[in-house]
Amino acid sequence: MPIQWFPGHMNSARRKAAETLAAIDVVIEVTDARLPEASSNPMIAELRQFRNRPCLKLLNKSDLADPEATRAWMDFYNRQPGVKAVALSAKKPADVSRIPSLCRQLAPHRNDGTKPLRMILMGIPNVGKSTLMNALLKRKVAKVGDEPAVTKSQQTLDLGPGMTLTDTPGLMWPKINHDSDGFMLAASHAIGRNAVIDEEVATFLGTILLARYPQLLAARYRIDPSRFDAPALLEEVGRRRGCLQKGGGLDLEKAAQILLLDYRSGALGQISLETPATREVMLADAAANGPTPVNPDLAVDDDTEE
Repeated sequence: MPIQWFPGHMNSARRKAAETLAAIDVVIEVTDARLPEASSNPMIAELRQFRNRPCLKLLNKSDLADPEATRAWMDFYNRQPGVKAVALSAKKPADVSRIPSLCRQLAPHRNDGTKPLRMILMGIPNVGKSTLMNALLKRKVAKVGDEPAVTKSQQTLDLGPGMTLTDTPGLMWPKINHDSDGFMLAASHAIGRNAVIDEEVATFLGTILLARYPQLLAARYRIDPSRFDAPALLEEVGRRRGCLQKGGGLDLEKAAQILLLDYRSGALGQISLETPATREVMLADAAANGPTPVNPDLAVDDDTEE
């Protein structure tokens, strides 16, 4: 089942962000390092390009992502005009402390002290914007929660001498064009649970894990991954974790939630759901054949496998 999620408040949030961008010097876009393109809202690129604003693209949660895949994404983004890409964890103060100076490099005309450097923080839900905002200001000003769309309104605060930062609600876009993007977003908890079926999302995730990270599955669940396809993997996780219904049948919904949580929390290890190579193949397939089928193993980049 294709996944779509666009809560009503996001329309007004998009309009407000478009208005604010007229007075902004640098766009800070936060993405999930495990799926940087799938978690990059195309509307943000359109808005900043319309205003010709430079972008500091933050690949957050890089501590959870495959380092080889992250390096490939950094090369990919740093070749784009007006973009500076940085991999970080918003939970690490040393990583966060670099952001203001990086923004100043992107807006050198604000270094003369006549006007403040004005930055805006944008991204889809649940990629860590609120955690980043609190870390930058060194106090709690944004509500943090492990659910998408926690922030509902825009706020502008002084970041320090000669700097302001505007925080915005998480913005999705009205239609997710590729099924695999929707499933990657759902697996990474960027989409509300009422819009997804956990078993389907976990089966999608299992296909990726079996193809690219079988050794992590073997270590976490003490199994031989070569014996399973994705549905059988989910059943085996259920058996290994005691996910039983009354009468002794397997509770596959609970098993799905365990697999998803193990991925989201990093308990499985450092995992990336896409690389520039797999993204390129997926887009080429979509252009040739129409809507993308839910098949995450369209290509496996040998340089990014562990």
